[in-house]
Amino acid sequence: MLTVEGVRSCYGRIEVLHGIDLEVRTGEIVTVVGANGAGKTTLLKCLSGTQPISDGTITFCGESFAAVPAHKRLSHGLAQSPEGRQIFTNLSVEENLRLGAFLYADDRVQSDMDDAFAMFPILKEKRNLAAGGLSGGQQQMLAIARALMGRPQCLLLDEPSMGLAPLLVAQIFDVVKSLKARDVTVLLVEQNAFGALKIADRGYVMETGRITIQGHAPDLIADPRIREAYLGI
Repeated sequence: MLTVEGVRSCYGRIEVLHGIDLEVRTGEIVTVVGANGAGKTTLLKCLSGTQPISDGTITFCGESFAAVPAHKRLSHGLAQSPEGRQIFTNLSVEENLRLGAFLYADDRVQSDMDDAFAMFPILKEKRNLAAGGLSGGQQQMLAIARALMGRPQCLLLDEPSMGLAPLLVAQIFDVVKSLKARDVTVLLVEQNAFGALKIADRGYVMETGRITIQGHAPDLIADPRIREAYLGI
């Protein structure tokens, strides 16, 4: 579904991605793990079109994304739940969700919202409240639900567990895992390597703008290098 080949990207004159190769197959959960500052968020920004690439190719569903602007990538089936949630704090929970469905004006929008509320019941309870009044975990739920309102084929998730208590982290990861049953392919970027690899099919380890290790998730969990560097074992 998604192929990244030789992607490089810069901030000013400083190159931060140094030739990234990566693929996500239909129906998979693929995770990119690594320390803070490794370039993981920059990679997702390149995929969603908010950060330009200086070299390489991004292909989604057989189509080159080189000429597809960021605001049109959702209509091609690619959505992102960004780092830091970036919800509209002054709008209600329901208004945030409706903005996620801005491409659509059909009868399915209400059905999609019902699905979001079934996935995150607390959002239904607070549907008329300002999103800025939600807890951090609830805001993360809203960010994911808002992205899903765009009916993506592939969802880019950037650090969904950041700053959350362990019980909420487990809940968020359970939801991500459940997306496979909804035919949503997922590319998950995470510092929480163990949690991400437990629910992923395959994984990539990124260090200072390069992919250094890749493989099936169970193999990566068992890899002594990853256990020592990222799992604290």
